[in-house]
Amino acid sequence: MEILGPRALNRATLERQMLLERTRLTAEKAIERLAGMQGQAPDAPYVGLWSRLEGFRPEELASLLTQRRAVRATVMRGTVHLVTADDFAAMRPVVQPVLERLFAGSPWARNLRGLDLDDLLGEALPLVQEQPRTRAELARALGERRPGIDGLSLAYAVTYLVPLVQVPPRGIWGSRGQATWASAETWLGRGLARPDVEGLLLRYLGAFGPATVADMGAWSGLSGLREVVEDLRPRLRVFSDHRGRELLDLPDAPRPDPDISAPVRFLPEYDNVLLSHADRSRVLDPGRLPPLAPGNGGRLGTVLLDGRFAATWRIARSGHGAVLTLEPFEALARKDRAALEEEGRRLLAFVAGDAAHDVRFVPREDRDE
Repeated sequence: MEILGPRALNRATLERQMLLERTRLTAEKAIERLAGMQGQAPDAPYVGLWSRLEGFRPEELASLLTQRRAVRATVMRGTVHLVTADDFAAMRPVVQPVLERLFAGSPWARNLRGLDLDDLLGEALPLVQEQPRTRAELARALGERRPGIDGLSLAYAVTYLVPLVQVPPRGIWGSRGQATWASAETWLGRGLARPDVEGLLLRYLGAFGPATVADMGAWSGLSGLREVVEDLRPRLRVFSDHRGRELLDLPDAPRPDPDISAPVRFLPEYDNVLLSHADRSRVLDPGRLPPLAPGNGGRLGTVLLDGRFAATWRIARSGHGAVLTLEPFEALARKDRAALEEEGRRLLAFVAGDAAHDVRFVPREDRDE
């Protein structure tokens, strides 16, 4: 059995995540190829697409959202993702058990013990079909009908268990709109597909493989995947990692030469390349976790250097312009410092436009290499 070492896995993942070189795909095709993008921070996918696509402009993604060809919605792992409309229709039914399990273990569910959830959801569905509503609006409307029951817990039950999407202006570049939820079927004008777990796992391997069964579960939130994988096995190629763990992959998926160079890439604070494996060692060193700060996105994140998480970045605006501050974890070779500064100035031009730009480094003792 062929063994794939850490660097081979790193390069395979970077290639599929479009981080070895920028591509000329449309934003819609890129989101599809990536099997969705983390979207908790609404502006984060814009930075993620900028790092992956030639000539990407925020207007392209904003247009997909306003035209309802892409949506921000709760899917993998019970987190908000940016996915195409077609992918939402396919993915949401598969991960419904994940959302039910997460809600059942939440404090909101404990507040609703003894309540018939089917009755609640049947009562709530017309509200989100009628018009988009915030959780606070749902809490008021549902709480008025059920005195003595915590309205916010009722609202969380709906946003976990009913297929909903977050509607614009939330998710539009530079917007600060509240998270407002609408019925997915009403918003998209279509029903959802039948659950296809095999199809979802194949999509995962195309975007993140080669991977273990545990990796598939970490990305999707699904459990009990081994039986599904066994059914898929005749369609897959099998490898081993350097620790002897079985890796599965699509037979014709790209697996670049491990010695290929990887350029500097700036990623948002939420990016699936850092979060979509049970074993994150293909991009992260032990004990090093990406920042997951709350916010609108587009102002802080992570840096890949030679394909690995090597620094954090933050953009601050002032009356004098915009400053990008880079904090590497270790001393930098001079060529790496120059590459970081060059790519950082491109990021500033994307995020801050015509404002005066400056790139600064948290002091480290640079190496002469």
